[in-house]
Amino acid sequence: MKSRKRSRRVALVLVGTASLALAACRDEQVDAQSFPDLQSCIAAAKENSLWFTEQDCRTNFAAAEAEYAETAPRYESKELCEQEHGAGNCGGDPTQAAGDQVAQQSGGGMGSIFMPLLMGYMMGSMLSGGRGVSSQPLVRTADGRYSTPSGNQSFATNRGAGQVSPNTFQRAPSTAGKPPMSASQVSQRGGFGASSTARAAGGSTRSFGG
Repeated sequence: MKSRKRSRRVALVLVGTASLALAACRDEQVDAQSFPDLQSCIAAAKENSLWFTEQDCRTNFAAAEAEYAETAPRYESKELCEQEHGAGNCGGDPTQAAGDQVAQQSGGGMGSIFMPLLMGYMMGSMLSGGRGVSSQPLVRTADGRYSTPSGNQSFATNRGAGQVSPNTFQRAPSTAGKPPMSASQVSQRGGFGASSTARAAGGSTRSFGG
């Protein structure tokens, strides 16, 4: 068999010493790698003999874009979005244009909606020893980390590789077509990711990063 090349990668390290101490008790982990864009993934696939191909990069980037559009958090103002995701990291809802057209025809509407920008994506090898790749979009957090849309998994970088829980690739609930969060709703949940993290893995924190 062709030996597997060792790539230069930034490890996705578990957050907190308590998590490190409990490493032996963690669920089965899967190989994962994150990229800021499609071209970075394609370059890695061509350079190294890894568990994903150029086609995996393209297929999963498209899947991550679609999942981002459906599940990323939505806010009623750009200021509120930037409060949770950082200045310059938010934009308008890409799906709102079609929704506004329908709303105008029916005489209704939800006003402006803002979302954190798509800042890359993560792929995971979900089948050991075989094919099977899943993906998750990544958005920024207020403290400069990168998170899945649900907010229950966060990472120090969008250019890293390592092992994560399969739960990282669970799809977040859909937010498309629903009223955006208000300041009071964000405050009640404790900020982006707070309530999701509390529910993840039966209440245990499953966040990763460096």
